[in-house]
Amino acid sequence: MISSIEVKIKACVIHRVGNKLRDEGCILSENQYDNYDSIHEFLIEYFFTPFKSEEYYSFYHNIDKSMNEVYMCVHEIFSNPNTILHQSIDLSKHLYEQSTHPKVKGGEFYVVYFEDCIVDGISTNAIGLFKSENKDTYLKIQHKSNGFMIESEKGISLNKLDKGCLIFNREKENGYVVAVVDNVNKGAEAKYWTDDFLHVRPRKDNFNQTQNMLSLCKSFVSQLPAESGKIEKVTYMNRSVAALKEESVNVDTFAEQVFGTPELVSKFKQYKETYQKERDIEIDDHFATVSNAIKRKATGTMTTIKLDKNFDINIHGGEQYIERGYDEERGMYYYQLFFREER
Repeated sequence: MISSIEVKIKACVIHRVGNKLRDEGCILSENQYDNYDSIHEFLIEYFFTPFKSEEYYSFYHNIDKSMNEVYMCVHEIFSNPNTILHQSIDLSKHLYEQSTHPKVKGGEFYVVYFEDCIVDGISTNAIGLFKSENKDTYLKIQHKSNGFMIESEKGISLNKLDKGCLIFNREKENGYVVAVVDNVNKGAEAKYWTDDFLHVRPRKDNFNQTQNMLSLCKSFVSQLPAESGKIEKVTYMNRSVAALKEESVNVDTFAEQVFGTPELVSKFKQYKETYQKERDIEIDDHFATVSNAIKRKATGTMTTIKLDKNFDINIHGGEQYIERGYDEERGMYYYQLFFREER
């Protein structure tokens, strides 16, 4: 959880970074921006409000973290905040080199040094990297001697941070603690911010472990043969969610609780090993669960049975009260539901 109640801006630099594919170039500032006292509160709201998730990332590089350009620039700023102007120029040039997708828009790029950020109850300094790509139209009302005048202006909405990244000065040796926001690009072009520019990956913490475990279960259940039946698959997913809502998970106990039979438990454990290798992740044998991670991932089609184009059956438990059969006369399958009360 991130708190900005006591946060103070100590340094800020603003550049403009265009799309390299369109040869838009960069407009680089020669000085820090220091005229923010009167709008300090609004800037804090703009920069921090979008960061609501408890999911954190860390910088990495396939060879060595020292080859991650953003990681090294951030390290230099934390070591000596007076270098923020020079490092922000390097960051702008690096962002420009990654802005090659045709859907990437040019925009203002902010590099901000914060003090007194609270993350997970710990006070620390942080560096923010933000980009505003979209402008909204606002109406400006001016009073004249004989009435009023209405004019339109383009500006940035405080409620719409397009791209953001907060790097907290913690766990430097592990690639820092990083929070990421991208409210614009959701397709392949989104990768330029998180993958190409920042080059971050989910941090190995309990939140990430919980998400990975649920994703593993979804993947395993979805590839089970058709004869396993829809009801059985829904049952496995409901059991998975229930088990992950407990305070902690032991993988052996979890597998037995969810899948029951020794044969299926063995297949799940084998699948887990392959799943981890293919995705370059590691799910610990024991970890504390985070309920918020389950809420984000638990919904979806895995607990829904779709029947032709007419009906959906959402099953959240009570699988023993639903039966599947085949009507010879109609030549159609059916589900039979047993319940005590209609609501």
